[in-house]
Amino acid sequence: MSERANIATITLNPAIDQTVQIPGFAAGEVNRIAEQQSDAGGKGVNVASFLSHFGHKIAVTGFLGQDNASIFETLFETQGIDDQFVRVAGATRVNIKIVDPEKQEITDINAPGFAVDTGAMESLEGRIKQLAADGVDCFVLAGSLPAGVPTTIYRDLIIAIHAMGKEAVLDASGMAFKAALEAGPDIIKPNVDELSELIGRKLQGHAEIIDAARWVSGGKVGLVVVSMGADGALFITDKDVLHAMPKGAVVKSTVGAGDAMVAGLLHGRSEGLPLADLARLATGFSLGALGEIGPHLPAWEVIEAFAAKVVIEHLEL
Repeated sequence: MSERANIATITLNPAIDQTVQIPGFAAGEVNRIAEQQSDAGGKGVNVASFLSHFGHKIAVTGFLGQDNASIFETLFETQGIDDQFVRVAGATRVNIKIVDPEKQEITDINAPGFAVDTGAMESLEGRIKQLAADGVDCFVLAGSLPAGVPTTIYRDLIIAIHAMGKEAVLDASGMAFKAALEAGPDIIKPNVDELSELIGRKLQGHAEIIDAARWVSGGKVGLVVVSMGADGALFITDKDVLHAMPKGAVVKSTVGAGDAMVAGLLHGRSEGLPLADLARLATGFSLGALGEIGPHLPAWEVIEAFAAKVVIEHLEL
């Protein structure tokens, strides 16, 4: 591939994911850690790491706390990722993932993160413009927002990205997701709970989910992918709706599974795959992440094997 990145991810509120394995974890009791590890994370960081793992030249930007940036810098250097993060005062948050292999349960404890000022925001906008000028044609905007950042930031960035003739992929939730839809991102990947939150009621059944996805996209979004946990994912365009049903999932950790699906989507699009094959591959990526502890992927052969078992059903519009 070209030495210049053609995909960049934007992570405004990254995290160090500290994963601890505690067999028989019990709240309110003394628990002993069997294994632990720390990984540089955050949704956009994970997407970039997964794509670089399979040969893509990737750039990353967003905000990074200067007090504990070394774990991120090591990841970027090791994987050849172009580090364009804006450093801000303070430390990047640490999220704790408690994995109980006996109960097959995962408990997330997420910290809020640092605060961002207007100077850092302006620096980020400059980095994005420069990346676009240097050849990036697709930006992935992913994850939660740190303090000090307006909920309209994804909307504003997508408008700017489109004005430069580039694509925007969005994986967000809450008010930031709702506001960003006004700008018509090219691809969105909510999970069913995030979509339900946006609609204001719990969505049940594929028909309700499809109707909700079409309503929130307002005809402005080219591809809506709704992940539904064990029920797989729906891939929705204006012409087609596919249900990708996974088979043979082994869940060791859910960390990075949604990000792996985004990475699989982008990898499949770079290969020019039709929608059904794209759905298989994206689901295969996600299944691969589920079988790893922390935000990691298995070998390509394992992902291909998962993808080959995915059942694709064409649903009525």
